[in-house]
Amino acid sequence: MKNFYVLIFLFLHITSYGQLNEGLNPEERAYLFHVVKKSPILNENFGRFFDYQGPEIKFPNQTLNYDSIELLIINQPDLLVIRKDEIAKSPKGLIAEAANKMALWELNKVLHAKRTDPNDLKQYKNEYATFESLLVSALPENALRQDNGEMKPHPKVMQMLNPALTFDEKAAIIENQKFLSFDEMKLVMDAINKAVNAYVEVRAFEIFKDLGGEADSFNNLLIAAGDGSSTTGMLEEREKDENGKWNKGLPKAVGLFPYQAVVEKTEEKRKITEKLEPKRYTVSNFKTSGGNELTNIHFDVWGYNTSKQTTVVLEKNGLSYHLFGSGETRFLSPDSTFSNGTTFQAIINDLEFNKIAKLNEKIYGKKGLDYWIDYNTKKRDATELKIEKKEKEYSDLGYSPITTSVKPSGKVKRSKKKAIKSGAHLFDATPTTKSNKSERKNLQQTIVNLYNQFEGYKQKIKALEIEKQETIDQMAIYQRRLDQFKQYMGYKWASFTEKDGLYTFEDSSTFDLNTQEFQFQPTQEQEDFEIRLISIPESCLSSSSDEVMLHVNITNAVPNYDARINLSLVDVFNSDAWDLDRSLFNEEDSVSVRMLFEALLDKKMPLSIICRGQGVGEWNGACVVKMEKPEELTNYPGTPSVSKMDSAFLRLRKTEVMIDLNREINIQINSYTDPVRSSLQDIPAVFQDAMTRYHLSKNDILSGFRTYTVLSKLKKELNLLAGKYMTREEAKVVIDRLNKEIEKTKISIGPTSFSLKDFE
Repeated sequence: MKNFYVLIFLFLHITSYGQLNEGLNPEERAYLFHVVKKSPILNENFGRFFDYQGPEIKFPNQTLNYDSIELLIINQPDLLVIRKDEIAKSPKGLIAEAANKMALWELNKVLHAKRTDPNDLKQYKNEYATFESLLVSALPENALRQDNGEMKPHPKVMQMLNPALTFDEKAAIIENQKFLSFDEMKLVMDAINKAVNAYVEVRAFEIFKDLGGEADSFNNLLIAAGDGSSTTGMLEEREKDENGKWNKGLPKAVGLFPYQAVVEKTEEKRKITEKLEPKRYTVSNFKTSGGNELTNIHFDVWGYNTSKQTTVVLEKNGLSYHLFGSGETRFLSPDSTFSNGTTFQAIINDLEFNKIAKLNEKIYGKKGLDYWIDYNTKKRDATELKIEKKEKEYSDLGYSPITTSVKPSGKVKRSKKKAIKSGAHLFDATPTTKSNKSERKNLQQTIVNLYNQFEGYKQKIKALEIEKQETIDQMAIYQRRLDQFKQYMGYKWASFTEKDGLYTFEDSSTFDLNTQEFQFQPTQEQEDFEIRLISIPESCLSSSSDEVMLHVNITNAVPNYDARINLSLVDVFNSDAWDLDRSLFNEEDSVSVRMLFEALLDKKMPLSIICRGQGVGEWNGACVVKMEKPEELTNYPGTPSVSKMDSAFLRLRKTEVMIDLNREINIQINSYTDPVRSSLQDIPAVFQDAMTRYHLSKNDILSGFRTYTVLSKLKKELNLLAGKYMTREEAKVVIDRLNKEIEKTKISIGPTSFSLKDFE
């Protein structure tokens, strides 16, 4: 059956690009559909907005055959409708992830055509010309050759553009080129990195916008870290999906992820050897959005090792935020739990609490080297004192006179007794003569022994001091590495709380496990921050380390940009009035409204409604917010009819409806006025009392009534649409749940709130 459908459509003439072309050709649209459907994180977030209307082709195990479906879409584009307006409401980082995959896929095809078939390259001539110009502009002069009056990359440089080559293989190619110095070789590596990243960033941004993404700033970076020894090229291996399964639909583009190269110099036998090496730990510097906009950072891990924990660190203003791989999937999270394998923190702990601690104990411990050096030093010094004392005794004996005593010595007395006892009459009766000869001999031997002991202690002390210095040197090496590792990890770790996969750090920055997006909260001024990618070494001093490839995308974003329903009603009310004669929803909102109803049917999904009359608003550079200390004007400056419609005033007369379906159903309505004083009349007593008690202005009350009007309109329209889009039973569930929550909603105005009955 599969081949039957393929043959039917294979030779069909392409008559159109379908309902929505998004600026992509049929092949690109088909591949994008494949990528989204085979990537769980993308499919979960916006897969339903890729509306495939063709036949389902399945494998014998009943799973969809997306390779064959791709061919159908290429040859009959009308089979696929891509709803970019709905995709645009998805997390920006995920749109960028899909766009990045597309850009990498395209670049690989361009480079493959350049390497293998000039005829194939014809269809990519514009793309290749763009890439080549980026490469030429970054290459050192010696790596260029003139071709028909144009500067082109040296053929050997072009050999390095094969994604199937490892870093080591690319380095070997360039290191064999004697026309380049090692510094120039590094520049060649850097140039290739710049060209790849620049091409992918520009192309990804184009695709991002084609899919409905909006951003004023768009940073797209491919990073690789590790020892560069085992990278495999794009389309040869396949990426693992979020469930840890190899996924044929997702080409693994690790061969296009650039390493940051360095020239390492080693000296052996007075000969200096140079070699290109990839960095094991990378640092990339960025700036936050500023202008009171969110800084949205999306992480997409490509190459990772299930036995070593992928580690990414962000740091801003000295505060470090840590993201760790799970071991089972390519997802990151602040949760450092890692059941099996090696973590970077384990390497740090081994350095600090094992290797350095043992060396420290070896030197300074209770029976460490210092103890034995001190012990032997004391023994040496004591021996030296003994030597001095014995030498003085020996010297004194040299000046003693030889004497003869008339009294028999003890020896004579003993000889006499012995002779008498044996019956002999002769015995040694030699007078006692004292010359100290024996005593001098014994003393001399003692001094010799003491000198031997003294030398022995000196040798022990010398050996111990050498061992201590070697240990100190080794400990210094460990300590430098430990300081380096700790610097990579950061010294001040941000604490966080977690709820339903949303991590909130101590400074209100967030990380969403479900979308892999980190957000710095809005600030007026831009701030520097950096992202560090850490490759896990085999051991603390090993040059061999795991390889990891990371895609990072950074965009600006206004708060609540990803609300599924985001209605902006600007200047829809008459002055000092709150009647609304227009509908909130139109046919273009049908998909989002259906999604809201689906969520309301899920009773486990919490529902909350927040309504505010915000009073006078102000523009903070990104959106309208409540002015904390409003200064109201008596009238519009200049010509009232003209200045009233000036954008500075017009954009403040806004009522917004935001419905978020992320982890809960959250409905928010906020209404703002411009700063011109309201002439509101006939204000009900309950509001007059509140104005006096809470120092509310007429603009505060006016905005509250407008919020009430929009809430009432929202209720009415959703009730009607539920009956239109859903079965009777489903509509009843949705309407009852929605109306019940609306009935108990209060509208906040300043520090107080009012029930809906107060506005009736």
